Formats: sequence, C-alpha cells, structure tokens
Amino acid sequence: MRQMMLAGLLVAAALGGPIFVPSAFAQTVDVTVLAASCATCHGPGLAGSGAIPSLKGRRGADIATALKAFQSGERPATIMTRLSKGWSDAEIDALAAKLGGAK
Repeated sequence: MRQMMLAGLLVAAALGGPIFVPSAFAQTVDVTVLAASCATCHGPGLAGSGAIPSLKGRRGADIATALKAFQSGERPATIMTRLSKGWSDAEIDALAAKLGGAK
C-alpha cells in the first residue's frame, strides 16, 4: 500500500499536478497481523514465554513507550529492535492500543 501511495505521489510530482491521496489511504492502521504475530514469542495469550515478558494486562501506553524505546535503541533488544524499526509511529500506537489490557 505504501508503494502504491509513493508511486502516485511521484507521478503527481512529475506531472506538476496537485497531490491527491485517495481516502482509502487515510483509514486507520490495521495491525491485526502484527498483533497476531506477537504470540509467536510472547506465548499463547501473550502470557510470556521463558525470558520473553508477558504483555498480558499491560497498559497500551506502556507498550507504546516500550516499543518506541526499542525502535530508538534506548532499550536494547535483539528481535524487538529489529521489528520496531520497520513500524511507523501510527502502527506502534495502534498495536499498543490493540494489545493494551489483553486478558
């Protein structure tokens, strides 16, 4: 989807015309796939698995803060640093909201 939007922006810029972003791109971020993949490491129900901490019951704001710290390198990690670098702030906030308060 990002590639399509970027291509559209480049074509508009090349033609010297106004930049038009279809309303389909203005929708909220769907992080269903990202959220589902969290259980791979954090375990069933996000209850933690070995050295991997539980996300169960954590506030969305705390999850967002942790993800942004991984992304900036402020909080060192192996996998989370790599994963979070590929996410936008909107994706991080949406993911944290989805996972926040998981029971």
